[in-house]
Amino acid sequence: MTASTPSTFRHASFGGLIGIARVDITPPVGVYHRNWGAATQDVADRVHRPLSLTALTLADGSGKPPIVLVDADLGWWKNLDLFRRFRSSVLDQLSFEPADLIIALTHTHAAAPLAAVDPELPGGELHRDWLDGLASRCTDVIEQARKAECEALLEWHVGRCSLASNRDLCDPNPESDRYLVGVDPDRPADDTLLLGRISDSSGEHRGSLVNYACHPTTLAWENTAISPDYIGAMRETIEQATGAPAIFLLGACGDLAPRRQYVGDPSIADGHGRQLGYAALSILEGMLSPGTKLGYAGTVESGAPLAIWKETRREGSKDLRYRVEPVDLPLKDWPSADELERQRLRCSDRAGEERLRRKRDIRRGLGEGMTYGLPIHVWRFGDAVLVGCCCEPFSVLQQELRERFPDRVVVVMNLINGSIGYLPPATLYDHDHYAVWQTPFERGCLELTIEAMSQAIHHVISD
Repeated sequence: MTASTPSTFRHASFGGLIGIARVDITPPVGVYHRNWGAATQDVADRVHRPLSLTALTLADGSGKPPIVLVDADLGWWKNLDLFRRFRSSVLDQLSFEPADLIIALTHTHAAAPLAAVDPELPGGELHRDWLDGLASRCTDVIEQARKAECEALLEWHVGRCSLASNRDLCDPNPESDRYLVGVDPDRPADDTLLLGRISDSSGEHRGSLVNYACHPTTLAWENTAISPDYIGAMRETIEQATGAPAIFLLGACGDLAPRRQYVGDPSIADGHGRQLGYAALSILEGMLSPGTKLGYAGTVESGAPLAIWKETRREGSKDLRYRVEPVDLPLKDWPSADELERQRLRCSDRAGEERLRRKRDIRRGLGEGMTYGLPIHVWRFGDAVLVGCCCEPFSVLQQELRERFPDRVVVVMNLINGSIGYLPPATLYDHDHYAVWQTPFERGCLELTIEAMSQAIHHVISD
């Protein structure tokens, strides 16, 4: 046996100015609320839990403006142009650059839709007023977070949670080549849970970040309540234990969802949230004291020779870098938005009409070109990296990136700065699969995105 110096254990960390603030964005009862093709109702008749919008600011203390992450209890942008107008309004009011701001969604399917609601739909006036006020609410909460900034440390630890299951189920009909969007208990699911702990200079807990990949589809077409789905109870569970805000960061969940889903009972969503919240608290309890590392401190001879490890102080890295790198993705040869609208108007099936409405809105946002320059957003804060895009990649994306960068904490996020469609693996294009016919992107775009994200991460860790 060759003697060597034991390595030191430490959490990936960032030290700088950090601010957090939250605002309520719950729409009124009676608002247009339909997010499911199978839904028979169009408006919300109650509130299960309020919806919130949370801002997190990170600055290195050099006097440069912070980078800002906004996370909202909202579903997805039905049209890219709507998101672009929303972001432009926020950027103009704050004098930020586009690369400085990430607007993320928890992807709850029980919020009012992010869409310009067609005039004939019920609850449309309430919906329009609520949607019109979102940009100012976003601006306000960012300003509140900046005022709340203090010297703090963001540290990461990795754990597991079994809430998510694979949701690609082969149709039990042996004559069908179709995949159903439902849990397949025989397929493994990525259960990685990243927990970020924010502590101030005195060691007081100031906030938690929870990065996990699982579709918030507990509540479905039978649900008539406004709800953040499982994210609400997750936040409540963590916040009751820590006394500080918890922020949810949705991972690459294109193929992941809860085992029990598509229900109308909010208590099931609450159970899912507590499951994730308890898992996050378990990770939190296993972390070192804030701002420390664990190093070998010698040997004590007892019944056995005992290696002694002790915590010592360490500083968090103030390295803060961010960039946006586009990747050109080929598009399918879809009909024009006008033709899709004509098809929708001729459709007599309620679920089919909803599918055409969504396809029309995606087409309008992409324009009429044959490729789309998908923005890849990447942040380096200290020893950790955050990377994401406005699509819904399958979980193989985050697994691959973490394998390529084993010495980094890699936080992967879906649905940031817009929404377009799924990014399924190339092999699924040989089958009748919802994510394949829903997405506007051609075969191979997930693989192109993985390479682009990998390159972007290389850039921010090597610059």
